[in-house]
Amino acid sequence: MASKLLRAVILGPPGSGKGTVCQRIAQNFGLQHLSSGHFLRENIKASTGFPRTLGQAEALDKICEVDLVISLNIPFETLKDRLSRRWIHPPSGRVYNLDFNPPHGIDDVTGEPLVQQEDDKPEAVAARLRQYKDVAKPVIELYKSRGVLHQFSGTETNKIWPYVYTLFSNKITPIQSKEAY
Repeated sequence: MASKLLRAVILGPPGSGKGTVCQRIAQNFGLQHLSSGHFLRENIKASTGFPRTLGQAEALDKICEVDLVISLNIPFETLKDRLSRRWIHPPSGRVYNLDFNPPHGIDDVTGEPLVQQEDDKPEAVAARLRQYKDVAKPVIELYKSRGVLHQFSGTETNKIWPYVYTLFSNKITPIQSKEAY
């Protein structure tokens, strides 16, 4: 039996839950998750850039056809709170939040120290969110004009997830129940 290839893009401002949603999609549908945030950080170190702009979205079109685009719309105050309370384990990329996934001062798996990225510190968050809004608007409009954009709004990933699950279930057969996350 041949497997279906589904190319999906998940858009959302920093702290919107893209990583969590992608992780759940990968678990529930057996798809691979490629994080643009991870690629972006690596590309910044190498002085390059990866799909965040209209030009980059158009370049992606030349490589493959995108089947589905999800845009996560989260209120500014929620994002500000999430980001300023986020800590990461740099080697693995594991993310902790002081409110809903609190660390015990160190990485739960390796015992190594956690760090708060400079751009997650409160003073940097507002600028990041404004920048995302300016850059993302034409990308969102592009995918909307192509009829592949699906927008989900809310303040909690757990409340948005069932709608994302249903959308994906209409495109590809799940390998496990949406409850299993």
